[in-house]
Amino acid sequence: MTYKQAQQRYGIQGRSTVLVWLRKYGRLDWRPGLPDLVKRKLPVAQTTIPLTPEQRIRELEEQLELANQKAEFFECVINVLKNDYGVSVVKKRPGKSSRKVRPPK
Repeated sequence: MTYKQAQQRYGIQGRSTVLVWLRKYGRLDWRPGLPDLVKRKLPVAQTTIPLTPEQRIRELEEQLELANQKAEFFECVINVLKNDYGVSVVKKRPGKSSRKVRPPK
């Protein structure tokens, strides 16, 4: 079905509406000679090749470095909030509650 046929069939009045929809939602191959409806091409799952121990260690070290950088960044943000704005962001211990607990009757 062409976009002009879709306009006529569904009563769409805008000239570019169907084309915009196709660009946004459709994954069609516009080469001549192919069927009108080409199935969506889903991303091909990467084949999982087992990593060597050295590669796995390197990957884990990179993840650890990223986690350390994030932790350092958030500690700096907490320090700025505490020192410059007087905001306490530290999590309360589980035993302490901000609500007043009524004794059982």
